[in-house]
Amino acid sequence: MTPPPSGPVCAGASQYASFPTFTSYVRARGPVLLRTARSLTANPSDAEDLLQTALAKTFMAWERIEDHRALDGYVRRALLNTRTSQWRKRKVDEFVCEELPEPVGLPEPDPAERQVLHDAMWRAVLKLPERQRQMVVLRYYEDLSEAQTAEVLGVSVGTVKSAVSRALGKLREDPELTPVR
Repeated sequence: MTPPPSGPVCAGASQYASFPTFTSYVRARGPVLLRTARSLTANPSDAEDLLQTALAKTFMAWERIEDHRALDGYVRRALLNTRTSQWRKRKVDEFVCEELPEPVGLPEPDPAERQVLHDAMWRAVLKLPERQRQMVVLRYYEDLSEAQTAEVLGVSVGTVKSAVSRALGKLREDPELTPVR
């Protein structure tokens, strides 16, 4: 058997003496630790990078860790500390400005058009039979649930469902509401 080489090659040999133990730990606990890292980040790739960084820190401290039963706690703390450091170092892309930019979006609907639509809808609802009209008004104008509507009118929930369904079918067919669709 040949003796180990001397000189600079062996200078860090004691550091790598525990490498097989570290490797077996990572193989055994890696999936659990990755789930922990994923809970700390929104992106799975960032979680893998975070775990890699925490494991590198753990490897560097492997010789100093006295109780190897507490390794999970050590790695979790390294995950949290690393994530906190990343969060603190993040670049903030906010700039102070004199005026706030207007949000780009859909233009506000014309109040006159909204009133025309409201009136057309109400005329269509008034064309419904009284019982259906009552149920539509309670469900959609008063925002009651099906059960509450049934209770107010003294009918079953199934009756409310079927009557409202028929009423909505009639409203869909109303020629005055065709341009809305």
